[in-house]
Amino acid sequence: MTLLSVKNLTVAFFGRSGTVNAIEDVSLELEPGEILGMVGESGAGKSMTGAAIIGLIEPPGRISAGEIRLEGERIDNLPPEAIRRIRGRRIGAIFQDPLTSLNPVLTVGEQLIETIRTHLKLPREAARARAIDWLRRVGIPAPEARIDTYPHQYSGGMRQRVVIALALCAEPRLVIADEPTTALDVSVQAQVIALLRQLARETGVAVILVTHDMGVIAETADRVAVMYAGRIVEVGPVAEVLRAPRHPYTSGLMASIPRIGPRPEVLPQIEGAMPRPHARPPGCAFAPRCPHRFVPCTDERPELTGTPVRSVACHLTTEVPA
Repeated sequence: MTLLSVKNLTVAFFGRSGTVNAIEDVSLELEPGEILGMVGESGAGKSMTGAAIIGLIEPPGRISAGEIRLEGERIDNLPPEAIRRIRGRRIGAIFQDPLTSLNPVLTVGEQLIETIRTHLKLPREAARARAIDWLRRVGIPAPEARIDTYPHQYSGGMRQRVVIALALCAEPRLVIADEPTTALDVSVQAQVIALLRQLARETGVAVILVTHDMGVIAETADRVAVMYAGRIVEVGPVAEVLRAPRHPYTSGLMASIPRIGPRPEVLPQIEGAMPRPHARPPGCAFAPRCPHRFVPCTDERPELTGTPVRSVACHLTTEVPA
């Protein structure tokens, strides 16, 4: 059974000057044990999609259309207390900066034990043993001793491992990982990426990996969803999308990645900037920056079409320019 199903999700923010859609008509599905990468520029809507799934949209924002189902159960319309019980127990979260996720005045062990006891109702000794086991599983050396230390006594990479343990210690079915490697150096990034893949295989947890780094996506994800201006513009298996991107925006992202070997004097870049949510054009949002735009692009918004395996929202895939 499909673990996560998101259909036609729209998140709107309501203000005095009107309504602004942060994300529009986002649809995706996720299977158990699968890692889905979400990639795009800052402001594309990646983190907002993750926040909507986990129930962290704050007023004046709210889900204005669509639905989110977890293991067949609709969760986007649940009251705050019900979604709070799901968050942590069935959906975990890993954020970019581990220091914002860890309480500096509590030991790592206290935070893990509290999370475990809240969701699994275990006695304290059993919860402590489980916390030590999770610290060991995420690669913390000497977990029996380190469990009673404070977050500031860990390196950045070790703190991120602790955050991963916090996200997984209650055995959730889904984890939202929002830029989990951005604050880490390259060697530690590789370790955290390998850890996420290993834990997904071992536990069957599904992961939505939000990042702007195509290299991280290539190393970690099974499928990739490319977002631009609040919408998914291309989705498919990582190897296929990276080898043969079908959307001009995806092609631009791939062309801007430095490669080993002879290099051009200047890396290709996508001209212009992504439109702000309140100033998106009526047609394709990427049209003003697209080198391949033609008549329909400026007037008609392309829909995400294709097969369940590979889809793209671009007029170039359905029409041939004159």
